[in-house]
Amino acid sequence: MRGGNWVGVVGRRLRKKTSYSSVHSISSTPTEYPNILGPNLPDVWTPTNQSHRPQSSAIFSNGNSARIIDGKPIAKDIKFRIAGEIQRMKAAIGKSPGLAVVLVGQRRDSKTYINIKLRACDEVGIATMVEELPESCTESELLDVVSRFNEEPSVHGIIVQLPLPQHLDEEKIMTVVSPEKDVDGFHPLNMGNLALRGRQPFFIPCAPKGCIELLLRFGVQISGKRSVVIGRSKIVGLPTALLLQDTSSRHGFRVTGDVCYEEAIKVVSAITPVPGGVGPVTISMLLSNTLDSAKRAFRFT
Repeated sequence: MRGGNWVGVVGRRLRKKTSYSSVHSISSTPTEYPNILGPNLPDVWTPTNQSHRPQSSAIFSNGNSARIIDGKPIAKDIKFRIAGEIQRMKAAIGKSPGLAVVLVGQRRDSKTYINIKLRACDEVGIATMVEELPESCTESELLDVVSRFNEEPSVHGIIVQLPLPQHLDEEKIMTVVSPEKDVDGFHPLNMGNLALRGRQPFFIPCAPKGCIELLLRFGVQISGKRSVVIGRSKIVGLPTALLLQDTSSRHGFRVTGDVCYEEAIKVVSAITPVPGGVGPVTISMLLSNTLDSAKRAFRFT
């Protein structure tokens, strides 16, 4: 929305593979952010370097000028930092993060999303393992695969690609994923701790974390604002609202459908494009969560 006290966030909604990328070492110095977040944002939050704020502007006949936040250069910057951290880890202890992905069925969109995630892992040096199951698999077969990855010490993050076929209970599957390897942030323990004051999730869901990252990079003052989250999903809308409600003026939150970009850009002060906005940063947050999990497992700082 236009005006001083609103923050708008828009929610959009195999093979065995182990590979590493050749990356260049970089120094990673944490950036201290000003007090733009409320006091109750989980301490697990580690904002990345704020040096890049890619944007362009669009000016309309009504006099409104909307700044367009490009997520692709931001995602590239985050991945570069993560690659440097992984190289530092490998040089120091000879270890690197591992991500396991479980795919059920042959949905084309799911395969596309997985391939994007695998390419991103390759770029930064995260080892990947992919387990494919037929769409007709039983719930017991899927749970066995997840349990095996839970016990595998070389796996630090587990993704069960959603949506699952209708005969499988997504809630039950998400509960079986170890909370300490739940890099999607969907486990009830992680979601519950995100919602409760004074509790810390192991992971923040990637898309909401990416939204907040973009706001931080752009220098948007969140604390004290009234926030409207557009999108009702448990994957994006709900956790985004949970992240924002402790930093806003606590009028609750409202969820509805999606936004019309062509109309919204005429009245907002800033907006992310589709594609190229939140999506690339969401993938970078998955990489960040996987790196954090490996650091915790190896007690590497």
